[in-house]
Parts: sequence; structure tokens; C-alpha cells
Amino acid sequence: MKRLTDVRLAIFLPLLLLAGCNKAPQADIAFYGDNIITLSEQSESANFVAVKDDTIVFVGQRDDWDGQTTEVVNLEDSALLPGFIDAHGHVAWHGRLSAMANIASPPVGPAEDMNGLVMALKSHIASKDLAEGDWVVGMGYDDSLLAEARHPTTIDLDKVSTSHPILLIHVSGHLSAVNSKALEIAGIDKDTPNPPGGVIRREGDSQRPNGVLEETAGFAIQSLLPPAENVNELIHLGLLDYARYGITTAQDGASSLGVINELRSAANEKPFPIDVVSFQMVDETYLGENSPPLPILSDYKNGFKIGGVKMILDGSPQGKTAYLTQPYKIPPKGGAHDYRGYPIMPAESVDGLFAKFIDAGTPILAHANGDAAADLFVNALNRSIDTSNIPDHRTVMIHAQTVREDQLDIMAEMKAIPSFFSAHTFYWGDWHRDSVFGVERASRISPTQSSLDKGIVFTVHNDSPVVPPDMIRLLWATTNRLTRSGQVLGQEQRIPTLNAIKAVTINAAYQYFEEDSKGTIDVGKQADFVILSKNPLTIPTTELLDIKVERTIARGKTIFELDS
Repeated sequence: MKRLTDVRLAIFLPLLLLAGCNKAPQADIAFYGDNIITLSEQSESANFVAVKDDTIVFVGQRDDWDGQTTEVVNLEDSALLPGFIDAHGHVAWHGRLSAMANIASPPVGPAEDMNGLVMALKSHIASKDLAEGDWVVGMGYDDSLLAEARHPTTIDLDKVSTSHPILLIHVSGHLSAVNSKALEIAGIDKDTPNPPGGVIRREGDSQRPNGVLEETAGFAIQSLLPPAENVNELIHLGLLDYARYGITTAQDGASSLGVINELRSAANEKPFPIDVVSFQMVDETYLGENSPPLPILSDYKNGFKIGGVKMILDGSPQGKTAYLTQPYKIPPKGGAHDYRGYPIMPAESVDGLFAKFIDAGTPILAHANGDAAADLFVNALNRSIDTSNIPDHRTVMIHAQTVREDQLDIMAEMKAIPSFFSAHTFYWGDWHRDSVFGVERASRISPTQSSLDKGIVFTVHNDSPVVPPDMIRLLWATTNRLTRSGQVLGQEQRIPTLNAIKAVTINAAYQYFEEDSKGTIDVGKQADFVILSKNPLTIPTTELLDIKVERTIARGKTIFELDS
């Protein structure tokens, strides 16, 4: 990777010097101020950054710039940083939110109790021109925040409609709730067995489905939804929303082939304003003689590329389907006292997938929330790699909520990357402490300081649309670890603001194998920036939420400006 940087500079700098010999260097735009955070290890502090086309051409002191600039932005008290990089999310899914009912709880949505959820659905149906039998889809319900502290069932959803099939997606994305009409269309009844890697919840001691579907059971019913209308428009609206949060590179994790085709089509119709990296969903079908062909990795074209594969090893801790080595503090309704969740696929399948894609040189993202799922990850990685000659694989453990110290030690040795969903400390910290894990385990979810201590390169993410792609709140949650009730969850895992910023810039660029073109403000790199209303390094971490994203620049072009 260092060689590529040298090549870029070897090509670029002589041209710049040559231009300086003949005439003053040119720049389209420059940024001037005392709050420029370059994150660079090469350059000293800078108060002037110049851009030509989509490339940074100067980083240094304004007095040393002898070129011509079309526009100079005086930052004043604002701060210029590298553009934020989404280390994990589902940008195509986020784009579809505008077509779905918002059934989340505050501060994301209106549903405080089951009646509020029902009313939100009825209001959504009334606002749409739906034909008889059209699907109604809602996103973001959260049993941990609803007053009844339970999932909606067919009894609740049949109050909304019995003529429209209704599908509600849990805030985690790992459970669903449906009405009787949806169960009928899906052919799910008392005689339907649980699918591998999933559970159809039942009414009491009977076998009659109650409408709550876990993991693969819910994924199957989601596959019945008709194609969304105006997909290209929805995708572009979603990307512009990401830009509102300062994001210049986004991810679509676990993309189906259909979603990849949609993203590619949308980019070809109109180039994406920010970069999007897709990781194709793979599962056990990729093992065996008749497996599908390997995903073809690509470079960016119109802002879109395929960067690797994504696999899912377990479920959700807030939904209590994550795979743990020790039981949940309070099991889900109907669960035994020693309930520990469950894996999505067996260890031998995980081993086979890791071996296949590491051997092919295909980057891997593997979702693992519970520490038992993390065991599947580290064991498969260890079996797939020659530890005497570790390749530059950068395999990523997505979420890594309960990864243990011994597992982090192995990840450090194997040069794997944990990407922590550290927004959990705010959104579900109280729930994790009081219902999911208990105090001790909950206090070390997203163990960022442990990773720093071990010299591990790690990233943090929002997993949008599970929560909004709010990078400022993510930084605040990572550094403060405050729950909704205002309690600190795991003070020893707090990290400094600078390290949190690195986790969404240079570390995230490294995760993508893009550290030579993104993540810091250096000459020759892509001109991706975010301008913040305050310098995050000079204020207390408790005040980070007061920061506003004022401007987002991707590839040298402004794509979001506050109040514009």
C-alpha cells in the first residue's frame, strides 16, 4: 500500500513543481483557518489546504502557497477534517426509509407504546395511495423502548389492517413482526417448522405463529416484498442524507445481487455524489460443487464499486438472538433460563467460507455480535491463514459487541479489524445492562480502549438504518458512553476524541484498503472533507453533540451545505 502512495506522489509532485517553474499552481478552492485537522503523519500543522479538480494539491501554511485560487473559504471558528467514512451500514436500505412507515421510538420516531405504533401505521396507510392487498412496511420498532416491552404480534397488527399484508422490521434488522395476512401469503402456519438459523415464535404453548419472526424466518418473508418503485431516486436521496452527516464514503453491507444491480443502475443513470462500496452477501450456498461464482471486485465507476463479501454469523443482542457463551440475563419470552441465542450457520460452514474467500483474496466482513459468534470468527480465521506468513487480509468483525479480551488478543495477532457498533452504548445501553447482559458484560460492549491498548486498528459505525448515520452522535457515544438514562456504561472503555475521529476516517479508509487515497488531508489524496461548526479536539467530549455539520465536500465538490 505504501508503494501506491509513493507512485501517486512521484507522478503528481514533479508535475506540481514543473507547473511552479512555468506559472503559479492553480486551485479551484482552498480552505484557510486555524482549525484544520489533517490527521496526517507526513505533514506538519496546516492552516491552508488547496484543491484542484478532485485532488488535494497543497497542505501547509498560507504564506507558503504561491498559487492562484478561484475560491478561498475562510473557516473562521469552524474546523476542516477528512470526510467521514461509513465503516458499516446499508445505504440502499436507508434510501428506502422514505417509502416506509416510521415506527421507531424517540428520538428517531414517534412510537412510545403499542397504541402509538398502531396509530403510526394507520396514519402511514392513510397518506399512501394503496390498492387492496398492497404491502405495508414499517421500519424500526423497538420492543426495548415500547411501554409494553414486547414485540407487536398478529393481534396488534390485525387492528391496523387484515386486507393489507403488514411487515414490520425490528430496529436491529434481525427480527420481524407481521399480521395474519402476511403469514397467509408466506404460507406460515402451525405446521411450518423453524427454518435453519431462524425461529417462528408461537402463541403460548401452541404451535400457532404469533407473528414474530427471528433471523432467517424474517429474511424469508422480506423476500416476498415487491420491488420498490423509483429505486434510483430513493438511492440518491439516501446518499444525500448521508452527506448531511458529513459522510463521503458509504457502505452497502450484505448486498444481494438484486441490490447490487440496483446500485449499479442508479450510479450509471446519475453518478453518485459520494463513494459507495458494496459487500455482497454470501452464505452456505457458496460452498460445494454447484456454488455461485465468486463476486467480481471492481474499482469505482460513477462512485460505486464492489469491495468484498459479507456473511452473518449470528443475530442481535438487543433482539436477544446474538450467540453468547453465557446465558442472557433475562431470556426472551419463552426462552429457557440458560438461553444463549444461536448461530446462523454451523462452525464448519463458517470455516469453509473463510477459507474460500481468504484464499481468493476477497475481503470479508463477518457479522458477529455475541462472543460465541466471535469464537466462530477467530477460529475460522486462524484455520484459514498461515500464521507464519499472514497476508494483508484485513478481515472485519462487524459489530463485535461482546468480543472478549482473549479474542481481541487473537485478532491483534491475526491483524483482523473489529468494527464496533458503539452507538449501542446510548441507544440500548440501559437495556443491555438491565435485561440483556447484566452490568459486567454490558460495561465492556464495544471495547474500544481495550483495542487501543492492544494496538488494534478498529473502526466504529452506526449500521444505518438501524440508527441514523449521525457521525457526530457516534463520536459522542464512543467517547462518553452515556446511556439514555444518563449513566456511564463502562467508563474504562471510553477513548479520546482524536482516536474516535480516526476510527471514522483513516482507520475506516484502511479497512477499505483505501488509506492511500482517503482518511487524511494529504497532497495527492481525494478531496473529501467535512466542515464542522466547532473543533472537536478543543471542546469537552460532553459538548460534541453541539457540533453541526456545516458543509460536506466529496471529490472536491460541495454536496451539502447547512441552511443552503
